[in-house]
Amino acid sequence: MYIAARPAPVSLPSQAGEVMSRKRVRTNALGIAAVVLFAAPWPAKAQDAKTPYPAMAPLEQYLMPDRNEEIKMARSAAPDSISADAEVLVLTKTGYETAVHGKNGFVCLVERSWTAGKNDSNFWNPKLRGPLCLNAPAVRSYLPRTIKKTELVIAGRTNAQIFEAIVAAIDKKELPAPEPGAMSYMLSKQGYLGDQAGGPWLPHLMFFTPETESKAWGAGLPGSPIIALQSPEERLTVFLVPVGRWSDGTAAVHTDAH
Repeated sequence: MYIAARPAPVSLPSQAGEVMSRKRVRTNALGIAAVVLFAAPWPAKAQDAKTPYPAMAPLEQYLMPDRNEEIKMARSAAPDSISADAEVLVLTKTGYETAVHGKNGFVCLVERSWTAGKNDSNFWNPKLRGPLCLNAPAVRSYLPRTIKKTELVIAGRTNAQIFEAIVAAIDKKELPAPEPGAMSYMLSKQGYLGDQAGGPWLPHLMFFTPETESKAWGAGLPGSPIIALQSPEERLTVFLVPVGRWSDGTAAVHTDAH
């Protein structure tokens, strides 16, 4: 499913436009990036013939029909004190575009499944929604990866082609390494971070670093609240720190189902 045409132009948020012109918890999380969330988003079952999402679904299945609902979901990633003044992106047929201009340096968006790791069984899951709010360093140094992946998806690239292109762009320094202090909020009750989770996971913070040993943060050690997700392909480590409350202030209750 390779389309030779150039990716469609993407309208970037003002905080990211300049840059682009130059979750021992059982979970399969996205970029976290989501997944993502989807992000998210890297420890997962390998893709094989049994995966329910072997290839990309029609693009329409990844879109949210109500733009205002997508804005609300994006903003639910962080407390109102942060998200109310943040820039908000929404996904369209031509890529992410700015729906609301912000003034505090944060950018909120809902990531889709392709921000998951290369071998994640949810990579093409059209149900995935990973709301997150990125701070300014993450806007400059993490968000360009999501934008680039989305361009490649819309251009019809396969999973393998997407990661080949991302690795090449990192090698050429077309995509920056994570800046010090790059982080995001993922405190939304509204996300869907994979079929295993069946909805949101736990409210958590994510910290983006160049590839780093998990033990440098004490991640994964007995009693440690920190989880490390490693993405060797992207020379990226994401540290997840669960917190006790959702963005609306209500207490989070962990269940084994997640």
